[in-house]
Amino acid sequence: MSRRRLTGSAGPAAAALVWLAVAVTTLAASPSPGTDGGDPRSSGQGPGLVGDPAFALVVVLLIGLISVLATLAYIRLTARRNA
Repeated sequence: MSRRRLTGSAGPAAAALVWLAVAVTTLAASPSPGTDGGDPRSSGQGPGLVGDPAFALVVVLLIGLISVLATLAYIRLTARRNA
């Protein structure tokens, strides 16, 4: 390897080391269940669905349909390379 190639990779490596040196531990809630026996996202009924799963399903299907239509439109509107 040439010397220029070695010094060119020193910048990103140094940046990664600095980033690791200043990184701090993220504090979050414990993954273990609480002692109260209920789901903290509900009003004490216990485990259950939070939100509207039917709405979430419709949104996911809509996003998939839009991506398929956008891909087909892109393919249809772009010129072929061998043309």
